[in-house]
Amino acid sequence: MQEIVDLDHLDRRILTRLIEDGKIPYTELARQLFVSSGTIHVRMRKMEEMGLVVGSSLKVDYQKLGYDITAFLGIYLDKSSLYDEVVEQLREIPEIVEANYTTGAYSILTKLVCKDTNHLRQVLHDKIQKISGIQRTETFISLEESIRRSINLSVDEI
Repeated sequence: MQEIVDLDHLDRRILTRLIEDGKIPYTELARQLFVSSGTIHVRMRKMEEMGLVVGSSLKVDYQKLGYDITAFLGIYLDKSSLYDEVVEQLREIPEIVEANYTTGAYSILTKLVCKDTNHLRQVLHDKIQKISGIQRTETFISLEESIRRSINLSVDEI
């Protein structure tokens, strides 16, 4: 079980604000929170060292780059013991942007981004379904992403 990190009020406010706007400069964040920018740097370094803050990311509108299909793929494995081997091969497929080890019907649930249905078919047929250990797959095409957000870390809830 992972260790729960204990944060003070300022750490929580820093995280909440950065989750809302990851591009806000530390100097502006410090001004808003009435502390020095050095304090923000020290607090962020501490949260990174604790493993609480891991990297950063950028949200991209893939459709504007010509990737018009988002699909979810449930993967049934021959045996659950093949999970690590299969995931290593899935990592090599750039169209797979997420993979989760799940309970329920599927062993693995992945998210794919493809240019069109032909591209999706090619990825499924030529890449994924040829991986040893995959018994079968079930594909769901997303018609619209209605919600995409980080968890709300209000100061009172942490």
